[in-house]
Amino acid sequence: VQLQASGGGLVQPGGSLRLSCATSGFNFDYWAIGWFRQAPGKEREGVSCIHSEFGSTYFGDSVKGRFTISIDSAKKTVYLQMNNLEPEDTAVYYCATARYGLACSPRGYDYWGQGTQVTVSS
Repeated sequence: VQLQASGGGLVQPGGSLRLSCATSGFNFDYWAIGWFRQAPGKEREGVSCIHSEFGSTYFGDSVKGRFTISIDSAKKTVYLQMNNLEPEDTAVYYCATARYGLACSPRGYDYWGQGTQVTVSS
């Protein structure tokens, strides 16, 4: 199982970024895939998760209405579109997968990609 996150960078408050997570080695259409983030000194938290088999999505309270998650099954890639970014969104963002991915909790995900840094600053 492999996941490769990309798309991070430096953006001003109010700006947008789209993160990509290219995957391989598992049944993409039947596993949960999620985006998580970890800011310095804070615990890793679930940002958004999707499970295509069950048609379910999850968004953390702090990102609802600003972030969207989407998948491209043909490319086995998951995207996180982040709009109206705030300085509080600054963190290393990770994508991860698991067969079920309970409640978009980091503890429920088994396979992780390397992180991509997102910095929101003027």
